[in-house]
Order: sequence, then structure tokens, then C-alpha cells
Amino acid sequence: MLKDVTASHNLTTAANKPPPLFSRLGAFLLTIGMVLAFFISQLLGVYIAGTLVLPAHKTSTASDIFFFGSNDGTVVSLSIMIGCVLLVAISVLVIRLRGGRVRQYLALKPFSFAVGMGMFGLLLLFMIISQALTYWFDETPLVFVDPLYQSVSSVWLLVVAMVIVAPLYEELIFRGVLWSAIAEQYTAQAASEHRGAIVASLVTSLIFAVIHVQYGIYEVSTIVVLALIFCYARVKSGSLLLPMLLHVINNGAAMWQYLAQAA
Repeated sequence: MLKDVTASHNLTTAANKPPPLFSRLGAFLLTIGMVLAFFISQLLGVYIAGTLVLPAHKTSTASDIFFFGSNDGTVVSLSIMIGCVLLVAISVLVIRLRGGRVRQYLALKPFSFAVGMGMFGLLLLFMIISQALTYWFDETPLVFVDPLYQSVSSVWLLVVAMVIVAPLYEELIFRGVLWSAIAEQYTAQAASEHRGAIVASLVTSLIFAVIHVQYGIYEVSTIVVLALIFCYARVKSGSLLLPMLLHVINNGAAMWQYLAQAA
């Protein structure tokens, strides 16, 4: 009897849920499209910023702008901000075209303080272990920042771009749009919600790690774990704001360490 009541409750809960915003094919195409949009927005950002910042850009070819711009701290910082605007606009447009509510679909809502502190503790543990392994294996994960730091017009511009802006739009895409699109494919039955969260977390974390082409294998494997922590924060809090905050804290700690060593 109890099983019948529970099954009936699960069916009622599933029936009250809104239908998925994307079909399975739509979610697959969305994933490919957003990854392409991620790279295209970066290239477009470098090109636009390069034409504004680099000297003698009028006589430079597009390949010259991409080559010199990708190693210029000011250009890269501005390109991150340009890319953020483009990706936010694309994300909002896609959700609205499908008839969804942006704030609801992206889970842009407050989260519990207790959950936030618990996830911060987990992130802190990860950073301690990651730092220990970095020293153990004698890795230098932020070596790609060297030419950016040395060429940027203002260190604060680089800090704002890499510590605040980049985490916000990366979370918006990977723990926001793509996570929701994949997870909702498994919500037809209430018992499958946890499966959807697991699949969405694994897929988005792997993609998130792979797109960081500036890193080596050690760093990429570390990013997978970090991304899974962000996904867990998304699930535990029911909010995208907590992964955003944790991402900012993580990047801020890494940048602070880099600047302390570079000074």
C-alpha cells in the first residue's frame, strides 16, 4: 500500500513538472552550439579588442591580430569581457526563443547560508589538496598568465577579467544552460532526477575541462574535479549563484597566489 502511495506521488510530481525546454536532439545540438559559441566569442573578442589596442593594427592581417592579441594581457582581458556579453546574450536569447524563463531555467535564486558554507569548506579542502599535489609534481598551472601579466596595461583589468568575468559566463554556460538542458532529459519520472543530475554533471564537467586548451593533462584532470564540485554545489543549493561564487573564490585564490609570486 505504501509503495502504491509513493508511486502515485512520484507520478503526480512528474506530471506537475513543466516539459523539457529542449528535446534530446535539441540538447545535443545545444551543447555543440554553445561550445562553438564559446570559442567563436573568444576569437571575436580577441579580434575586436586587438583592433582597438594593438599598434599598427590597420596594416596587420587577421592572423597577426589573433597571434599578437592572444599574448597581450590587455587584449585578452577585454576579449573576455566582450565574450561575456556575447555569451550572456546568446544564452538569454536561446532560452527565451524556447519559451523558457531565464531566471528559473538558470536557477538564478538565493541559496542557503549553511549550504554555502559547507560547499566553501569542500572547495577549501580541494584547494589545499590541489596545492599540495601541485608542489609534489612540481607543476606550474598558471604559466600561461606570464605573458598576459607582463603586457597588460593594468593588472586590475586582468584580475577583473579572469577572477570575476570569466567565472560568471563559464558558470552561466556549463552549470547553467547546458546543465539544465541535459538534466531535464531525465525528469519525466521523479526517480530519475538524480540520474539526470549525475549525467549532466559528468558531461558538462568533461567538456568544461577539455575547452581549457591552455592547460596540460595534470591541470585538465584537476579542472574536472573542480567542475564536479561546482556541479555538486548547483545540485545541493538548487542555485547557479553558489557555483558562480565558488568559481570566483577559486580563481581569486589562484590569482592572488600568482601575483604574490610574481611580485
